[in-house]
Amino acid sequence: MNRRVEDFSDLFTAPRWLRDLGATAWLLVGVTLFVVAVVWFLALTQTIVMPVVAAGVVAAVAAPVVAWLQRRGLPRAIAALVLFLGLVLVGAGVVYIVVAGVTGEFDELRHQLASAKDTLAGWLTDLGVDQSTADSAKDDASSSASSIVPALLQGLLGGLKELSGLVFFLALTALSLFFLLSDGPRIRAWAEGHMRVSRDMAHAMTGRVLESLRGYFLGVTIVAAFNALVVGGGALLLGVPVAGTIAIVTFLGAYIPYLGAWTAGAFSVLIALGGAGTDAALGMIVLQLLANGILQQMVQPFAMGAALGIHPLAVLVVTIAGGALFGAAGLILAAPLTSAATRIAADLSARPAAPT
Repeated sequence: MNRRVEDFSDLFTAPRWLRDLGATAWLLVGVTLFVVAVVWFLALTQTIVMPVVAAGVVAAVAAPVVAWLQRRGLPRAIAALVLFLGLVLVGAGVVYIVVAGVTGEFDELRHQLASAKDTLAGWLTDLGVDQSTADSAKDDASSSASSIVPALLQGLLGGLKELSGLVFFLALTALSLFFLLSDGPRIRAWAEGHMRVSRDMAHAMTGRVLESLRGYFLGVTIVAAFNALVVGGGALLLGVPVAGTIAIVTFLGAYIPYLGAWTAGAFSVLIALGGAGTDAALGMIVLQLLANGILQQMVQPFAMGAALGIHPLAVLVVTIAGGALFGAAGLILAAPLTSAATRIAADLSARPAAPT
C-alpha cells in the first residue's frame, strides 16, 4: 500500500526544471512590480526628485574640482562654495548668451522662417500639389514660424506663468548641489555603509558609477563642442544667417541624446532654406549628416574613451527605454548607468570566489 502511495506521489511531483521556472517567473513578477512602484513614486515626487537628480549629476561630474581645490589648501566647505559660485556664474552667462542671441536675432529669425515657408510652398506647387493646399500648408507654417522663437524662450525661461515653479526648481537644485559638493564624501560613505556588501566592494561600485558619469558627460561636452564648431563654421561658409545661434542650439542639443541632434539639425536647415536659398539648405543637410554621422563617429571614440564600453545598439535601446520610463532624466542617465552596471558586474565576476 505504501509503495503505491509513493508511486502516485512521484507521479504528481513537479519536475525540478518546472519548479525552477516557476520560482524565476515569480521573481520576475516581483522585480516588475518593484520597478513599477519606483516609477510611480518618482512620478509623484518629481518636483523634489528632479532637482536632486540634476544636482547629483552636476556634483558627481564636478567633485574632482573640489578635491583639487582642497589639495590647494582650501577647506572642503570653502572649496565647494567657490566651485558653486563659479557654476552659478557660468550658468547665468550661458543663459544670457543664448537668450540674448535669440532675442537679438528675433526679427531676423522671423524673416528667415517666413522666407522658408514661401520656398516650401513653391516646392509643393512645383510637385503638383493644389495651390489651395499649398497655401493652407503655408499658413500653418506661418503660424508655427511666428511662435517658434517665443516658444524657445518660454522653454528656456520657464515662462512668466511658471516662474514660481522655475524658481523653486533652481533654488532646490542649488541647495542640493552645494550640500552634495560640500558633504559628498560623507554622503557617499553613508550610502556605501548601507549597501549590505563589504566596504571595499561598495566603494568600488560607487566609484564605477561616478567614473561612468564623469566620462560620459565629458565625452558629450567634447562632442557637443566639436559639432557646434563644425556646424557653426559651415553655416558661416555657406552664408547662412545667425550662425552663432545655430552653433549654440547645436551645442545644447547634443546633451539630449538623438532627439537633440535632429531638432538642432532641422532648425539649422530651415534657417538656411529661408535665409540663403535651396543650395545652402542642401549644404546644411550634408553638413549635419557629416557632423552627426561620419565626423562624430571619428571623434566620439576618442571623446568617450573607455567611459561606456557597451555596444551602440545597447546605448540606443537603454536610452529609449530610460526616456519612456523616467522622462528626461532617464533619457540622459540611462547610458552611463547601464555602463556602470555592466562594469560592476564584470568586477564582481572577476573577484575570486569566497571560500566555503
